[in-house]
Order: sequence, then C-alpha cells, then structure tokens
Amino acid sequence: MSAVIVETTRSPRPVDVETAVLDIVENALRNARFEMDAVVLRTAMSPGIREQNDAFPLIADRKGRMVAGQFGSFIDGFLSGYDGTVEEGDVFFTSDPYACDGAISHANDWLVLLPIYADGTLVGWAAMFGHMSDVGGKVPGSLPTDAVSIYEEGVIVPPVKLVRGGTLDQQLLDTVLNQVRLPNWNRADLNAVLASCRTAETRVRELCERFGLDTYLATLDLLLERNRQAMAKLFRQVVPEQPVTFEDYIDDDGRGAGPFRIRCTLWRDGDRVVLDFTGTSDQAEGSINFLLNENVLRMFFGVYTIMAVDPLIMFNDGFYPLVDVRIPEGSLLKPRRPAALSCRTHALGRLFDVLAGLLGQCQPDFLCAAGFSSSPHLMYSGLDRSGTWFQLYQIGFGGVPARPIGDGFDGHSMWPSFTNVPNEYLEAYYPLRIESYESIPDSGGAGKHRGGNGIRVGYRFLEPGEVSIHDDRWFTKPWGVLGGEPGQRGTKILERADGSQQTVPAKCDHVGVHPGDLLHFVTWGGGGWGDPLERDPEQVRHDVERGLVTVEGARRYGVVLVGDRVDDDQTRRLRAEIAANRSELPRFHRGGTVDELRARCRAETGLEPPRDPAPTRVPAQATGGTGPGSTSSAALGGQRATDARPQTTPRTPLEVLVHRIARQVTGR
Repeated sequence: MSAVIVETTRSPRPVDVETAVLDIVENALRNARFEMDAVVLRTAMSPGIREQNDAFPLIADRKGRMVAGQFGSFIDGFLSGYDGTVEEGDVFFTSDPYACDGAISHANDWLVLLPIYADGTLVGWAAMFGHMSDVGGKVPGSLPTDAVSIYEEGVIVPPVKLVRGGTLDQQLLDTVLNQVRLPNWNRADLNAVLASCRTAETRVRELCERFGLDTYLATLDLLLERNRQAMAKLFRQVVPEQPVTFEDYIDDDGRGAGPFRIRCTLWRDGDRVVLDFTGTSDQAEGSINFLLNENVLRMFFGVYTIMAVDPLIMFNDGFYPLVDVRIPEGSLLKPRRPAALSCRTHALGRLFDVLAGLLGQCQPDFLCAAGFSSSPHLMYSGLDRSGTWFQLYQIGFGGVPARPIGDGFDGHSMWPSFTNVPNEYLEAYYPLRIESYESIPDSGGAGKHRGGNGIRVGYRFLEPGEVSIHDDRWFTKPWGVLGGEPGQRGTKILERADGSQQTVPAKCDHVGVHPGDLLHFVTWGGGGWGDPLERDPEQVRHDVERGLVTVEGARRYGVVLVGDRVDDDQTRRLRAEIAANRSELPRFHRGGTVDELRARCRAETGLEPPRDPAPTRVPAQATGGTGPGSTSSAALGGQRATDARPQTTPRTPLEVLVHRIARQVTGR
C-alpha cells in the first residue's frame, strides 16, 4: 500500500547548475523555512504553539527528502501508509502514528502535508506538524500517564485528504473537532499550520519561476549530494569501525514499572554508520513508548554530529542512505499497535543523551554530559467562577548539560527553538499566580564546566481544578562526564493551603487542587563536565555572586569563600584533601547503579522505587479507559501504585455536578 503521484506534464530533465544558483536556492529555502515558523507563531491560538513554538516545519524535494527544516523527513513514512492518489490542490492530514510509520509519534501531533506542483509537475512538499493542546481522550491535555492503549489518548485521524483539489472537506474537519475539548484552539492551530505550508508552496513556486523547474529540481539534487559527501567524510572521522555501546533509562512508565533501558551500539562499516538498538527494553505497558521513525533517528544522529563537529555543514536528508538504523520490533522504540504513545517525550529526549554517550566515546573531545533531555509538561484545567472552562498546557525548562567548551545553560529547553511562556501571560489568561520562577543553586552537576541549573516554578492555584504532570529523571540522575558530577533530580511538591505537603510523582493525572494550593515544580539540572577541582576559583566565586552556586556548594569544587572573596590557603588545603581521598574519576558518573538508586530512592525522593518491568513483546489490548474517576499515584499519598489495574474513587454530588457541567461546556 502506497500513494500514487498524479502529474499532468513531463518528468524533469537533468541540467547543469551554476554555483551561485546553488547558494541562492539554499538560502532562499532556509529563509522560507523560518517564514513558515513566523506564520504559525502569528496565527496559532494555543500557548503551546503560539508562545512556545511547539511546531516543526519541513520543505522537501519531489521524493520527500528534506532540503530545509527541523525534524527530518517524515513524508516517506506518510506516503507508505496512504492508499490513494496525490494530486494538485490536495492537502493531507493525519494524527495516527501507526498509520504513517511514526512520521508523527503521538496523537497530539497534527501533521499537514501539502504537495507542491508547478506546471502540473510535482516539485516538492511542504509539511509541518504542531502539538495540539488537546485532542480528546481520558484527560485534559490528552497525555494520560496511565494509558495502556492509544485509544485512550484522544482522536486518531488516519492519513486523509483534508483538502481535495482545492476544496476543504468541512464535514471531516467538523467530525475531528467534535472530539476535542478546545475546538477553537485546534481549528486555529490547524489553520496556522496549513497557512505555513501555503507560504512554503508560494516560495518554492517563485524559485521555479525564477530559475526554471528543471534547474530548481537539479539544484535540490546537488544540495542533497553535497550533504552526503560532507557527512561521509565526517562519519569516517568520528565514527570508529569498532562498535561502542551506551545505554540510558526512562525512569518509569507512569504505572509503577521501571526503569526502561534505551541501549544502542554504534559502528561504521565503510561509509555506512550502523545504529543498533538491540538490548532496548520491551515496549512498556504505560504511555512512554516512542514509535521511532528511522528517518527521524537519522536526523537526530546527523544534527548531533554536525553540531558537535562541524556546524557549517548545511543540514538536509542527503546523508540518510549512509545511516543504517536497526530497532527491534516490540521494543520501547518500536511498539506494536495499539501500545500507548502519548508520553513518548521522555524516550525522544533521552535519545540525545544516548547519542552523546556514543559519540563521546568515539571522540572524547566532543563528549557532553546528560542534560535536560525531555520536555516536562504541566496541565491545569477546570471551571472558573464564571463557569468557563480553562485548560493550561505548559512545557517546563531545566539545566542544559556541561560541554567541552563551557558551562551548560541554566533553565533552558531541550529544543533550541522553544521559548518560555511569559508569567504575565499565564496570570492574565489562567486562574493562577506565579509566585516563584528561579534558578535552583547547585542543581547543576559540579565540574570544570558546570552543568546548567534546573528551575523552580511556584504555581499558586486560584480556582479548583485538576493537574496532570508528566516528567522524568526523578529516579535516575543526569550523569556527569570525565569526573563531572551528576545533576540534581527533578521533584514536584504540592503544598496545600492548610500547610500540609505532598510529594507528587513525576507522572500523574487527576490531582485535585483547590484555591490557595501551591505546586513547587522543580526541574532537573545538567551533568557536569571534567574535574570540579580544575574549575577556576574566581569563576566559582562569580557563580556564588550570581546565585547559581551556594557558599556550601562551592566546596564541591574545593573552593572556600570568606565573605565575598576566595580564601586561597583554605582552598588549596581543601582541594588537596578532596584529591587525596577520592577514587579514580569515572568517565560517566551516574550517581549510582540502578540497584543502589532503588535502595536509596525512598530516602532521597520521598517516593517508592519503580518495580522491574515485566518483559513482553505482546501489544496491550484496547480498553475502555479508566475514565475521569480513576485515582492517580499522587492520590495514594505520594507513593506509586503497584497494582496496574485501574481503581475508582466515589465522587461527591458536587463533583458529579461539576463534571457534568464540564462535559456540557467542552462537548466531552
């Protein structure tokens, strides 16, 4: 089953291309890609896309190979799952990861693909997917942490023609929007994504008119070939023929099991690089599975290599034939339908840590620590005092890992294009108050280069509602490298209005909050790089002055401060004492083995350790869901449930009435 491309004119002819044309087209496409971003940011409605840039554009050639963009080619996966024709004037839409071979990886990502025609010939594709703040399902925000099948996670749209021959299928759109809690947001965001693709279509057609269709297409082939040649040389420099292996973990699956291993072995066979994920854990019962499209993994690997070694290389899909990706079926990274996928962010982000560990072993000069390799989400929803439904979806930031060239950034995002939602915006549009937004001193791992600090956000809730959280690195630590120390874990503390406190799990839903309750949302720091005793004492003093390191924390670097200055004599003595009493510095400092972390878990985190995952290669069966009455692990006194079966809790008459009103307001 695959798509049939319909064209009404001749096939393109090969032509010679001048170097100047090559550079002009390359930069024009790069600018068009950023123009796509600008269109989305100016026309989307949800804060996730409009404020935080959670959308990813792509411009591809006629074969679907990316020539400009951010998230790698997913068009091939889409076309392989679509059984129909592709014609001029069509626009395609899907939110089903399984139907497009992981072109998108959970149902919240709505993907629009627009074939670009010029004079009846397919000359390329414009595509973008954006994270919708809600797509229905069992919880507001559609990211249920305890789901066991994709059917619990919201509306799933197979590959369809949203626009056929230039005409919008209004009934299809209305049917999809009828399944979500915030149809106005989804409609606006979908229109924004489509408008961005129209913008790219216009720019590509302009290039075809300026240089001619044959010249434009030949130019794309040359851009892809240039990238292939550059990456082949780069791979020969940095990837050894001898295999290297690295592994990291997802802490838990939201249902009490964990940690889950992501294991990869890397080697080079001639010009071809092999990434083999044999040894990765079986798919999880919970929703942390990541249906990893092989081209997306190639993109991750290529981007990381380029950024670490030669940032001047123009990134596109030309090098993809040089990378062989092997992912076991039924594993965490290749789950079988209908495995739950909504919280795949943690596995997606952890791949960057795994790639860092692999490439760092190949080229120690490029070795980075583990950092903020996830996107923690907070959802807060309910009815305000006027009876109006509100629903917040926000991405949190944390500590970027220390690097060979310097310290990690404090309070940054995994994705460079993500931006923080201004506190003023949150307070203006949602019934809450931001009481703190601050870097957490000492949360970054100590090292010659300091890991970036995590941040603490204090959310004071002003209306009754429910909170959902999904995060990670509460059990394992962001590891340090070459003697650097690991970063601090993330924690979530709910301080009730009566003064009582509760440790909230990193993955939980249906946590009831009331006016006056305060959530301390603490994110994790990045690991440190290099021996902390080699850090310049004056730099440590400066960190203390800026509030990034405490006076006591300075002693991790062997630095003693007296007042606002470094005591040189005491510093020399302390550093000599630390050096004499420590063992050999490890290449990777994880803060303990999994067994050691389990033994210390309750004392260090206030939560019970996750239980060992049960091995399985069989997909979870579809269920009817646990519904809004299910209890979260937060409701169990901050401990993780050991019974995977959903539990229910009786509702008071007032709660029943509130939920009936909410269903009327939201259409759910």
